[in-house]
Amino acid sequence: MEGCEQLGLPRQQCPRHLMILHWLRLPEPVNFKLALMAYRVQHGMAPAYLSQLVPIRPDLPGRHRLRSSSTLELFVPSYRLTAVGRRSFPVAAATVWNTLPVHVQSSPSIATFCQQLKTFLI
Repeated sequence: MEGCEQLGLPRQQCPRHLMILHWLRLPEPVNFKLALMAYRVQHGMAPAYLSQLVPIRPDLPGRHRLRSSSTLELFVPSYRLTAVGRRSFPVAAATVWNTLPVHVQSSPSIATFCQQLKTFLI
């Protein structure tokens, strides 16, 4: 609650002020950045190396006839090492992206996406 102490607020009032100011607590800023990079991957605004790391689910072979092919989900790759694997960018970004509601995932612009994402994470 470093932000609250800097503002001189008592701890009881801090969550309400965080919502008013639209601030995020940890680990939400990390999830915000991961979701923003996943949005850029989905919409072709990310560098090519990131787009190759996080494939979109319908682009995978054999998935074009499945019900999940019409969703905006990203493919979560399997991993062996629990401590390191789930923190790797492909796994973390896809996991955070797949937990977002559809109305946030299908935002028409980055500005709208950031606004809806912050509201969802608070």
